[in-house]
Amino acid sequence: MIALIRYTFATALHTQRYLAPVLLFTGLMGVLTVNGSGSLPPAYASSAGALFVCSTWLTVALMSLDDTAQRAIMVVAAGRSLSVLLAAIGTTLLSCLVLMVFGLFFPLWMGSYDVRPVDFLLGTEAQLTCALAGIAIGVLCSRLVFRRQGYALAAAIALVMVTVFTKNLPPVNQLFRLMATSSNSGDLLAPAGRMLVVSAVVLAAFTALTQYIATRKD
Repeated sequence: MIALIRYTFATALHTQRYLAPVLLFTGLMGVLTVNGSGSLPPAYASSAGALFVCSTWLTVALMSLDDTAQRAIMVVAAGRSLSVLLAAIGTTLLSCLVLMVFGLFFPLWMGSYDVRPVDFLLGTEAQLTCALAGIAIGVLCSRLVFRRQGYALAAAIALVMVTVFTKNLPPVNQLFRLMATSSNSGDLLAPAGRMLVVSAVVLAAFTALTQYIATRKD
């Protein structure tokens, strides 16, 4: 698995497929969090939202690195197709962890916030929740499920819009509403933790569904 993740990282760096989603993330961070003030939960909700969009795009990009023939070679070398799929997910998740650090500290640098240690824990929970949700959507909208890129793009946009704007839909919309209506990070830790669990379950379910569809197609 480690070798597969290293290969995926190396291929992503070589092809620069990561560049567009990362630039989108930094651009959204600049627009949404610059010159902010007050409590941190709303700012971290913005950071989480930016990471949600970025992780979706990044997942689709990383899972489209190899053409059909190259993927077949990787599957044979790895021994099973699930390992290749998990390696792509692991690579995206590790990339999101790096971006999370930027998402935690960039608002503090560019704004004037009341900072408490519990705020960092909430920000980590929120960003990880949105990263897992974004990866889940990216996996389901990847080349393994949609052979045509236009269909994959339309499905990804639709799922992102539904996830963000459907009122009280867990985990993303509900998390955003909680963080927008409360300035006390301590009160939000437990609800945010529940949304994190929901995101992890959704990712596991979407991964299993993608693997099933890809196996049937192969």
